[in-house]
Amino acid sequence: MIKQKWLIPATQGLGFKLAQGQVVRVSDVEGEQVADFVAYRADDTSERLDPSVTMDALHAISVKPGDLIYSNKYRPLLTVMADTVGRHDLINSACRPEMYEVLYNKQNHASCYQNLNKALDAFHIPAPDQHYPFNLFMNTVIEPSGQISVEKPLSKQGDYIELRAEMDLIAAISACPCEESTCNGYKCTSIKVEIM
Repeated sequence: MIKQKWLIPATQGLGFKLAQGQVVRVSDVEGEQVADFVAYRADDTSERLDPSVTMDALHAISVKPGDLIYSNKYRPLLTVMADTVGRHDLINSACRPEMYEVLYNKQNHASCYQNLNKALDAFHIPAPDQHYPFNLFMNTVIEPSGQISVEKPLSKQGDYIELRAEMDLIAAISACPCEESTCNGYKCTSIKVEIM
């Protein structure tokens, strides 16, 4: 049963609360759209989703249904309940205006960093120096040489991932505004969020 739902417009963000035991389904509405996902413990926002700790605890750079997503204090924050894509990213930080200046020579570009800050500000969570999200639908390829590339997402229209909260959380999602690369298939589209 769906309790709340939102449609995040292309290039925008959303903040929301997730109670322990609730499941959030994040869907790629049109396909090939990355969604940067961050989460904080509701009663102590010094504890937050940590991709590096998650990779360390899982001994893996990817997740599958049944896997836990960990906090910076090595506690389970979320459980992956379902995933119709099977390719997400725990490596890359959120895009930010400075990245667009360096990589694309563009000034004052919209970014996941700004979207997440704005979404979390409503919950009085201060902006960090950088966000390190769970990048839903992002297709990061690591070559045997060690080279990393971000390729077109494998997600198709309507694909989704479901995450169950293992504690009360404040979460935020950015529909990534990068249309300069294969990250979002060179175009930005919307993301659907449903709490069950």
